[in-house]
Parts: sequence; C-alpha cells; structure tokens
Amino acid sequence: MSAPRGDQAVRIMRSSLGRARGMGSAKSGLGHWWAQRLTAMALLPLALYFVLSVFLLEGADQAAMLRYMAEPWNAVLFIALILALFYHLQLGLQVVIEDYIHTEGKRLASLLAMRAAVGAFGLLALLSVLKLTF
Repeated sequence: MSAPRGDQAVRIMRSSLGRARGMGSAKSGLGHWWAQRLTAMALLPLALYFVLSVFLLEGADQAAMLRYMAEPWNAVLFIALILALFYHLQLGLQVVIEDYIHTEGKRLASLLAMRAAVGAFGLLALLSVLKLTF
C-alpha cells in the first residue's frame, strides 16, 4: 500500500467537520498567538517601569513632570509602552470579537469599529507623550 499523495493526504489530515464543510486552517492563528505573547512579554518590564515612574513622581509638580518626560529614555520607554499596550489590546479584542460575533457583517463592522477606537486612543496617548516630551 502506498502513502497518500497531494489532495488525498490533505483530506486525511482534516477533521470530519472540516471535510464536511470543506474548510481547513485559516493559517493566521500562529502569528496572532505569537504577537500576543511577545507584546505580553514586552508589557511586563514596561508596566513595571511605568509603576516605578509613578512612585518617583509622587507629589511632584508640573515642572518636575515636564523635566522627567523631557529626558529621551523616559519618552522612548513611554512610547514603547503605549505601542505595545494598544497593539496587545487590539489583538485581544480581535479574538473576542471573532469568537463571539457569528454574523459576518456584524463581525466585520465590530472589528473595524474596534480598530478605529483603539487606533484613536493610541494616537491620543502618543500625542500626549510627545507633547510632554517636546
């Protein structure tokens, strides 16, 4: 008996439900999973840095805050925190929307609205840091 070839091998590898529907893997889940894990790992030290900054600036006046944010490393780390945080948020909300909204039109509208909202709030946060920095 010879080994299955080509399309026959693909049919054997699919589940019964996948064969019945004619659907296979979307081929994008692994990249999404890795992006979530990498942003989560980046957020750990960045969030600790943020909490430390809050404690360092406790009771500081506006001039002290402006001096702190004018330092290049502080601005870079806050910008990295914002980028990682909002990208991680977008990835997580995308999974929730894809898992729980089953109507294609509603899912697409929800994804677009979520990405627009996350992008707008992320941009506002970035502009706030840049305004304090410069």
